[in-house]
Amino acid sequence: MTEASEPMDWQQEFIATNLLAIGYNAWAGYLGGERGALICSTNSPAVGVAGESFKTYFVRRSRLAAFLNAWLAAPDTVILRHHFMNAHILEAVDTYNPATELVFLLESFNQVTFFYLKNLPITPPQCYEQVCKTWEEFQPAVCALQEEGVRSSTE
Repeated sequence: MTEASEPMDWQQEFIATNLLAIGYNAWAGYLGGERGALICSTNSPAVGVAGESFKTYFVRRSRLAAFLNAWLAAPDTVILRHHFMNAHILEAVDTYNPATELVFLLESFNQVTFFYLKNLPITPPQCYEQVCKTWEEFQPAVCALQEEGVRSSTE
């Protein structure tokens, strides 16, 4: 990840703090059948015993263009760094390596920031594996059901 300017510091910190969950969700989405982008919104966090949690969605490439057109065309949504428009995001999704990189859009209030995350300290498959190992300790059926769903969707 690259050095960020001051306004981006909180976003870089958010990514660093939540990298395991971000990588897990990106890899789980990819295992669902195709490349895509992970969308995270900080607009309505849920606060619980373990802290804040945020809504995340994996949008498959086949649905991403329509999603971006609708989401980013909303009058109250502004994408930061205007040179990253839909075509650039779609190109990133078409070319990223899901085993080592991920495409991430972070929504905060009415702004969206695009991140093409490379050279990660932990890969998305490693994130997935670590989260599943942790879940197996506390909820053994969760990963077993997910793995079954992945197997049946690829058969």
